[in-house]
Amino acid sequence: MKLIVLGAGYATRLYPLTLNQPKPLLDVAGKPMMEHVLDHFAGVAEIDQVFVVTNAKFVGHFERWAQNYRASRGASAPDFTIVNDGSTDDSNKLGAIGDLNLVLTREGVDDDVIVVAGDNLFSESLGGFAEFARSKDAPVLAVYDVGSLEEIKKYNAIEVDADGRITFFEEKPAEPKSTITGIALYFYPKSALPLIRQYIAEGNNPDQPGRLVQWMYPRTPFYTWRVPGIWYDIGSKEMLEEANRIFSKKATAN
Repeated sequence: MKLIVLGAGYATRLYPLTLNQPKPLLDVAGKPMMEHVLDHFAGVAEIDQVFVVTNAKFVGHFERWAQNYRASRGASAPDFTIVNDGSTDDSNKLGAIGDLNLVLTREGVDDDVIVVAGDNLFSESLGGFAEFARSKDAPVLAVYDVGSLEEIKKYNAIEVDADGRITFFEEKPAEPKSTITGIALYFYPKSALPLIRQYIAEGNNPDQPGRLVQWMYPRTPFYTWRVPGIWYDIGSKEMLEEANRIFSKKATAN
C-alpha cells in the first residue's frame, strides 16, 4: 500500500506565512503539521512507501524536511519519494487530482493507495481508516461532522445508504441537508486506478480532489468512514492559531 501526500499548493490565503514556506511544513504544536499526519499512519504496517508531491518552488524544502525526518525516526521512518510537479505558482499548477495522476503515472504506482492532503490535521490515529478500506476493497472517503449547515457550504455535502455507500455528493452546496462532509483523505484500491486515469483523460477539472469522488461514485461503489476525534482543514491564520492551541494542549496532556 502506498501513501500519497498532496503538498503542491501555494496557500496564498496564508501569506506571508507561506510566501517562503509550504503550508504542510508550518509548525503546529512543536512540529510540522505534515508530521502529525504521518505519525497517525505510523501503525499501518502495509504502507511501504510514502510519496509527497510538491512544486518547483518548495521541492527543496520538502527534501530537507524528509532528510531530517528520516534521521529523527531512524529505522522506523518510511521510504520517502519527493515528487516535483514542475509548477511555479497558481497559474500553472496541476491541481490536486492532476498531482495524484502524476504520481501514479511517473512513479509507476500499481498498488492500493491512500491519498491525504498534507495540510489536514487529525487528533487520532488513522489506522482504522486503512483497516476499514482493506475490508471494503473499494474506494473510501473519510467524512467528518462539521456541526453546522452554514459551515458545510464551504466544503461538500454527501448522503449515504445503510451500508455507508455514497448516494449523493455535491461540492459547495447552496442548500445542504446534512452537516457531514467529505474531507481530503481517500482510499483507492488498485482496481480503481484506471478510473483516475480516465477522469484526467476525459479533460475533467484536475483541481479539488472532491470532484473525483463526485465523478467516480456513480461508476463504482464508494464508501465512507467517519473520522474520530478532531479534524482541522488549515485554510486561514485563525484556523492555524486555533489548531496550534488545541494540539499544544493535547500534547501537554499526554
